[in-house]
Amino acid sequence: MFSIIKNTIRVSVSLSVVCLIFNFTIVPVVAQTTHDATVAKTSQDSATTTNSVIRQVAIPLQNVKPEFRITFVKIIWAIIIFFIGYFVIRILTRLFESFAERWVKMRLPIKRIVPIVRIFGWTFILYIIIADVFAPPIQTLIAVTASAGIAIGFASQDILKNIFGGIMILFDRPFQVGDKINVDNYYGEVIGVGLRTVRIVTPDDSVVSIPNSEIVNQSVSNANSGATNCQVVAEFFLTPDADLTLIRRIAYRTAVVSRYVYLNKPIAIIFKNEIHEGRSLIKMRLKAYVLDIRFEFPFMSEMTELFMQELFKRNLVQPEKIPYIAKQ
Repeated sequence: MFSIIKNTIRVSVSLSVVCLIFNFTIVPVVAQTTHDATVAKTSQDSATTTNSVIRQVAIPLQNVKPEFRITFVKIIWAIIIFFIGYFVIRILTRLFESFAERWVKMRLPIKRIVPIVRIFGWTFILYIIIADVFAPPIQTLIAVTASAGIAIGFASQDILKNIFGGIMILFDRPFQVGDKINVDNYYGEVIGVGLRTVRIVTPDDSVVSIPNSEIVNQSVSNANSGATNCQVVAEFFLTPDADLTLIRRIAYRTAVVSRYVYLNKPIAIIFKNEIHEGRSLIKMRLKAYVLDIRFEFPFMSEMTELFMQELFKRNLVQPEKIPYIAKQ
């Protein structure tokens, strides 16, 4: 009897222990799992609702496109800005050219600023008209630029070549405004470098416009390379029996006393024998530098006049031989 009671008590204690373990372990785990599932489902439902709201708001916004209109007021403002910029650039150009002519030593540096002022000035004016006056959307600007670029590229290839040639001349600088150059059988002083042409004035006071694309594709001879002084060569033909030592001395003195000569650089006199129609002649070349490139031809004329007068005065050249020499 006592053993039966003892076994019953053991079974009751074991069942109590099992119930305690279940309550403290299994039940909380199940409850936590159920709570997590509920939270996850709630979050998913909230995300789905938010995405649907975003789609409902975003779809109408995508269909809304910014309006771009070219109105009469915009056209008037563009014309006004264009003409204001035109007159401002023209006034600045004339001011720089006026200052350059007044200050001889600073003439070339000041004149070289003029092409830069023109190019950057027109670039700024076009930017103001497009970006501030018309102010097209970026999509419209890209589309118009692409279409216009293709059309202009096919229609005006020569103009684009000249524009890129002008930009290359400004950056590479084979010559600058104020230089004496020889290009395409034309020789003269550069008076302007534009986006399309380079303008030079010849010794006959003729203005010649040469396309930039032709200049960048051929050789260019620069007489002074940015300096105010340049070398001038005067040529004379003499008979073989002339006294070359005395003639050299006369030529040197004639060059030294000239009001145009630049004495900081050497004066050279070179004799060369040449054959013309089977006859021998002595060709003399008098090389000297002038103070300013614009004195090139006055100096050459003065040298010819004074030198020939001295030769006749000393009877170093016979008048009867002059036609023969001139003919050669």
